[in-house]
Order: sequence, then structure tokens, then C-alpha cells
Amino acid sequence: MENLFSLEGKVALITGASYGIGFGLAVALGKAGARIVFNDLKQEKVDAAILEYKKEGIDAKGYVFDVTDEVLVNRHIALIEQEVGVIDILINNAGIIKRIPMHEMSAADFRQVIDIDLNAPFIMAKAVIPSMIKKGGGKIINICSMMSELGRETVSAYAAAKGGLKMLTRNIASEYGKYNIQCNGLGPGYIATPQTAPLREEGNPFNSFIIAKTPAARWGTPEDLQGPAVFLASKASDFVNGHILYVDGGILAYIGKQPE
Repeated sequence: MENLFSLEGKVALITGASYGIGFGLAVALGKAGARIVFNDLKQEKVDAAILEYKKEGIDAKGYVFDVTDEVLVNRHIALIEQEVGVIDILINNAGIIKRIPMHEMSAADFRQVIDIDLNAPFIMAKAVIPSMIKKGGGKIINICSMMSELGRETVSAYAAAKGGLKMLTRNIASEYGKYNIQCNGLGPGYIATPQTAPLREEGNPFNSFIIAKTPAARWGTPEDLQGPAVFLASKASDFVNGHILYVDGGILAYIGKQPE
């Protein structure tokens, strides 16, 4: 059973994994045996993250490049293959959200969210797939969202991107499954991170809303995502393809409490 979930000898690239959920996922894969590679837009963030990985006992290697720039992506994937090895596992984690009412949102802002949250996973996957085919297989994990399924005020661009990412995930599975490439999505619910700390303050109505809407009656943690990520990255999921694994405490299954 240990071998089923082991990532020994695998190279895993996690985009935007200098902090937050991406960092937590990378730590999980690293502790399962994978060699961790990550990227960020700024060298200082890469340097700081490497120190944090070392505290976790992980010798990670970081690169500076923009996941929306196809030329830079291709150049760095080739460099990673040369310096570390062929990428066995890609986690498309880098993303942004802009909370703006749709009628007030500029087309430029909409395009930026789509570019980072949807076009970049396409560019990244396209860059690693040829070597995965040559090697005989690989794993691609796209970080989706409950907004891959649901709408909500002020997140039109994000929901459009994450809905598109769900279908990109299914299409990669459909097109490349015959090469032993599994592409699945991981869909976090509302996760307690430094970025969501203001939303979780006592008395914040959004905090009460999320807890009431979640059957687990709590926010998730980055640790809640680690087991599912290792599963999707390992041999344990070799016949799981085109699936979106939601780690949301049951939100998507729950209609909500009846008003009193």
C-alpha cells in the first residue's frame, strides 16, 4: 500500500507554490518522495520559499517565470528537464481572483483572470505533455474551484475561468489518456489561509455563512488538501481520469439549512 502512494523518483512541478495552498500541496508531494520544483514571478519570493521548504526537510528548486508567457514556459520546462529531470507531475496551482461586479469590470481585468487561471494551465500542460508521452505517462492536476460548478456575486471572470478549467481537464484526459496521462482537477472549498484570515474573523457575516453552508461546519485547511493531492499524483489514481475531486467539506452536496 505504501508503494501505491509513493512518489519516490518522481519530479513534480507546482506553479505558484511559494506560499499558501500551492506550498502545502508541494510539501505533501515532497514528503511522499517527489523532487519538488516550483515557480514564482519574483526571485525574492522564490528564495524565501526555498528556505521554508528546507524547514520542512524538502530540497526544492525554484524558477522565475510567468506561466502566461508560452515562450518563457517552454524555455523553463526545457531547463527543468535538463537540470532536474522530466516532469512526471504537474500541478497548475497559480491563479488570481478579482472580486468586481461584472457590470463594473473592465474587459482587460476579465482577460487577465482568464489568462492566468485558464490559458496558463493550457500553456503549462501543452509544454509538459510531449515528454510525458515519451516517458510513458504522467499526472496533471488542475486546481479547480467550487466556482467550476457554482456562480456567485462579483466573480464572473474567476467562475468563467474555473468552469473552463474543468472542461480543459476533461479534454486533456480524453485526448491523452491513451498515453497513460491522467489529468484530474482538485477543487478546494473555503480554505483557512492567511489570505482568507479577514473573512474568518469573529463577527464577519461571511464566516458565519460559510460555516452554516458547510456540512463539516468549519473551514478547510491546507492539510485537508494534501492527501487528495498525493492520491491524484500517485499510482493509486492510475485509472482515475477527467475527474474533479472537490475537497469542500460537503458544500456542493448541501442545499443549506432551512430558515427558522
